[in-house]
Amino acid sequence: MESVDLIYKGIYILAIFGITLLIATYSTYFERKIAAFIQDRVGPNRAGPLGLLQPLADAGKLFFKEDFIPAKSSKALFIIGPGIAMLVATMSSAVIPFGDKLIIGGHELFLQAIEVNIGVLYVFGVVSLGVYGLMIGGWASNNKFSLLGAIRAASQNISYELAMGLSLIAVLMLSGSLSLREIAEQQHGFNWNIWYQPLGFIIFLVCAFAETNRTPFDLPESEAELIGGYHTEYGSMKLGMYLFAEYINIFVASAVMATLYFGAYNFPFMEDLRSAISDPILANNVVTLVGVAVMFAKIFFFIFFFMWVRWTLPRFRYDQLMKLGWQILIPLAILNIMLTGGGILLKEYLF
Repeated sequence: MESVDLIYKGIYILAIFGITLLIATYSTYFERKIAAFIQDRVGPNRAGPLGLLQPLADAGKLFFKEDFIPAKSSKALFIIGPGIAMLVATMSSAVIPFGDKLIIGGHELFLQAIEVNIGVLYVFGVVSLGVYGLMIGGWASNNKFSLLGAIRAASQNISYELAMGLSLIAVLMLSGSLSLREIAEQQHGFNWNIWYQPLGFIIFLVCAFAETNRTPFDLPESEAELIGGYHTEYGSMKLGMYLFAEYINIFVASAVMATLYFGAYNFPFMEDLRSAISDPILANNVVTLVGVAVMFAKIFFFIFFFMWVRWTLPRFRYDQLMKLGWQILIPLAILNIMLTGGGILLKEYLF
């Protein structure tokens, strides 16, 4: 790799890391604003104009609060738990293509940190490690409520990862690739996978709520029963890292859904826009930048949807959550695989 590419990759990775943290930070602000709108309240409005500095005030508060560690906890694991949750969350976006390619000075610069031909497996492998952060934190706290929350988190994540993985098999059957970039390129223009996989998308969406521990699947935190779940004993920035990891996971889940089902950076009439500009390099760069804006618009829509659902639906009981995962979503995902396979065979036979 040339030095120019190395410098570009370094800048790009830092930019994505900064954008991820910024979105996670201000997701807390917009969550409270959306909750206030739904509940006919005002929401944050004191720190800065329109309350825009409220996330910074919250971060400052977490930094300067007492860093308390329970006396009988496993101190090393108590510290490692939130670190694992945060590390895994920030690693997940490495293979997501946020845009096509920019051509600058004769260099083709792809808007993706790393391209691996098993990008889907990478995301699943990294995300599945996140449960260790929750489990270790709950176990190390030496608190029965924290331990119950950690056990709930582990069983919930494992259960819904099965349905989520099965729902993705149908998309992989259609695309014939595990590379997120190739899956994005195959959805050129308006040829999005959502038109072919509506059932698979619904299953994936429901599982994404469970994987991110969001209402109505927030049983691991369930403040009415477990005080705060696996992070009951945490304060200061250790708690902040758990909360940040949750919002980063929402961002990553939204990006993955946009990539797999909604065309990623592709948008209708993109070729018309490309042909309207005579300079091919300028046309490519304009289409790419518009595609980046479209990609983030899709991500922000899903983030809004996560927040909207939180303040609309009540929490499931735990037996309902497990029944939905094992008895409904997994059979539906298997049925979707069979229907997709039958459709592929029928298409090959007829055409």
